[in-house]
Amino acid sequence: MITFIIAIFLLIFGYIIYGKFVERNFKIDENKTTPANALTDGIDFVPMSSNKNSFIQILNIAGVGPIFGPILGALYGPSAFIWIVLGSIFAGGVHDYLTGMISMRYGGAHLPELASRFLGKYFSHVVNFFALLLLVLVGTVFVSAPAKMINELVGNDADIYLIIVFLIFLYYIIATVLPIDKVIGKIYPVLGFLLLISALGICIGMFMFGNPIPELTLENLHPKGIPYYPVIFLTISCGALSGFHATQSPIISRTINNEKDGRKIFYGMMIVEAVIAMIWAAAAMSLFHGNDLSLLLENGGPAAVVNKISVTFLGTIAGTIAVLGVIVLPITSGDTSFRAARMIIADYFKIDQKLLKNRFMVATPLFVISFILTKMDFELLWRYFSWANQVTAGIALWIGAVYLYQRKTNYMVALVPAFFISSVIGSYLCYDPTIGFGLDISISNTVGILFSIALTVLFFSVLTKRKSTL
Repeated sequence: MITFIIAIFLLIFGYIIYGKFVERNFKIDENKTTPANALTDGIDFVPMSSNKNSFIQILNIAGVGPIFGPILGALYGPSAFIWIVLGSIFAGGVHDYLTGMISMRYGGAHLPELASRFLGKYFSHVVNFFALLLLVLVGTVFVSAPAKMINELVGNDADIYLIIVFLIFLYYIIATVLPIDKVIGKIYPVLGFLLLISALGICIGMFMFGNPIPELTLENLHPKGIPYYPVIFLTISCGALSGFHATQSPIISRTINNEKDGRKIFYGMMIVEAVIAMIWAAAAMSLFHGNDLSLLLENGGPAAVVNKISVTFLGTIAGTIAVLGVIVLPITSGDTSFRAARMIIADYFKIDQKLLKNRFMVATPLFVISFILTKMDFELLWRYFSWANQVTAGIALWIGAVYLYQRKTNYMVALVPAFFISSVIGSYLCYDPTIGFGLDISISNTVGILFSIALTVLFFSVLTKRKSTL
């Protein structure tokens, strides 16, 4: 377990050292009035403590992504650990911190508004589309995934599954339209504790069970030989780098009391999510060999793997409790997905959200579309979600790079991961035969890199031109 233990320590040191570097680079102002205090409305702008905000943030961002994704990524073997560690420290943490803090500097603005300000007004319409597409896909995935896990616990009955889906949607409607401190602010700290306990239980179970975790190797161990680059960077997104977080951080940017809390809430909770991803990836590698894991995934999907890992390491009762902790994750990300979508639409069309009927008016079409999408094949839904997720991450990082460049500070902390994930996006779209063009992998990678180079040239040319006109 040497690789696993070293990786956990690297994540901790990443938060302490690189997280502090990013914070200093951003130049926080502890005396600056935050939107939570300047724009308090009792609905979305509500001052809350840093501990409560941290629990809400980790539950917002940690859906099934840091569990399902790493379980799928475990097919590649311990090389998956490299992306989780480096991705979360140098890409995901930077992405979450900059998105949340820039949003706070501009009145709790969501991603499309930030895109309009930093990338151009016309581009903001594209960002609006991708942000809403991602949020609806996330909300749908986070209805289907927990419903499948709950249904598996009670015996796989089709009628019960529909009832579970209905109950999850009912909760989402309530959490989407009510003030943030009435439901989310009250129950999330409790659910956050359950989440952390379940992850800790699996980690302890691995040590007690005694199965070794494979040590680091750069060999591609995927039984189907699917290439590491670019696929793993979309397979493991939550837990390393996820654009979904860019839609969630502005929610918390509206409830933070002081800018000094940003590193703990945004960067810190990304690292916590990475630790959760490490635990589940390690558990899958420890318990299964590549072909065994592949077979179980084909027959029962990631939900079946979660159940198997939990019951094997912790026994029936404790294992069931651990599964409940996993079920909490998607439900507590799905509700804020629809909440963020409501906010984005309301901001775009300037619809006042103080009136309950207005919140219902905006939210209802979202739930109707999501219910229709639950009929879609889960694997296909997951692929569309993964690609839209990383497109959104790329957009958020380019926004961060522009913001830092304009303030004459170290913009490379955002530009480098923006370049990298843009190449992944371009390459995957060319390579994947289901949602892309099915091209040869070498051609796809070349196109992806050229796409990133073009964006980088555009970045410098546009910003240089802007500077010359000031």
